[in-house]
Amino acid sequence: MRPTPFIASMIVCLGGFQSANACDLEAPKIAEIMGVKTTTTPDGVVRVGWPRKDVAVQVDGLAMRPFMGLGTWAAFQQSGKMSMVMGDTVCFEDEVNPALDAALKNGLLVTALHNHFFFDNPKVYFMHIGGSGCPNELAKGVRAVWDAVKEVRKVHPQPQHAFPGDAPQYGKLGTDHLAEIVGSKGTLEDGVFKITIGRNAEMGGVKFGGSMGLTTWAAFAGTDEAAVVDGDFAMTADEVQVVLKALRAANINIVALHNHMVGETPSIYFTHFWGKGRAKDLARGLQQAIKAQETVSNKKAPENK
Repeated sequence: MRPTPFIASMIVCLGGFQSANACDLEAPKIAEIMGVKTTTTPDGVVRVGWPRKDVAVQVDGLAMRPFMGLGTWAAFQQSGKMSMVMGDTVCFEDEVNPALDAALKNGLLVTALHNHFFFDNPKVYFMHIGGSGCPNELAKGVRAVWDAVKEVRKVHPQPQHAFPGDAPQYGKLGTDHLAEIVGSKGTLEDGVFKITIGRNAEMGGVKFGGSMGLTTWAAFAGTDEAAVVDGDFAMTADEVQVVLKALRAANINIVALHNHMVGETPSIYFTHFWGKGRAKDLARGLQQAIKAQETVSNKKAPENK
């Protein structure tokens, strides 16, 4: 049986060279690493939290208090010789990608990125994380995520309202070159060059594909020297983390990670992205993400026959 992506996440323990109890979950140690108090539930889960009081938030005109849903948290649970962690990080728009980078760099999984509110000012997003390994190392990863968020606020006390760099203007793109780099043909319409790649799944016994919206797509606008790209990757669970890493390695921003359907086989997840820069650099970043995704998909192919 193939392990799930959660259980197969990076095991940050140092193999079999540690003593048998080196990966035991100990609340005092988690508190020391995280720099906050812990609570332990009756079923043995160790929890840490950080109420976001550093930025004032209003939702639908209400001045929000952390207990209304503005609390960052993580929970650790012993699982055999290792532990698992789950958590949710409250992020403002300019904090999302630094927090995501810290999670991926420290062996954690990023499992969702979405909103919890409407009419929030400033806009608030929530990055869900998970992982499996020695609890002390997992705690160091979570601490790195929190520290990344705090570093953004240290530089800019108030959330920023745009990605760094000037906003590109619609212009002429070398579409043939972009299609060649990405490895797929596209369509030019109203100054936007869009590439769409379909894949297949099944729901309720019915097979469906790209025509029903099951696609990876990217839309380029601007000029060859100053462009933007937005789009969406359709991924199986095993493909999510490698795609996120490849996009971030190309400095393409992740703006959402969620599902679009319920009950499909295999389960499909979608990550929306936004990148700014030279058009060919953005195209290369997308090509690398597609390549990374295909590497995972090709490894699974023999099992699916």
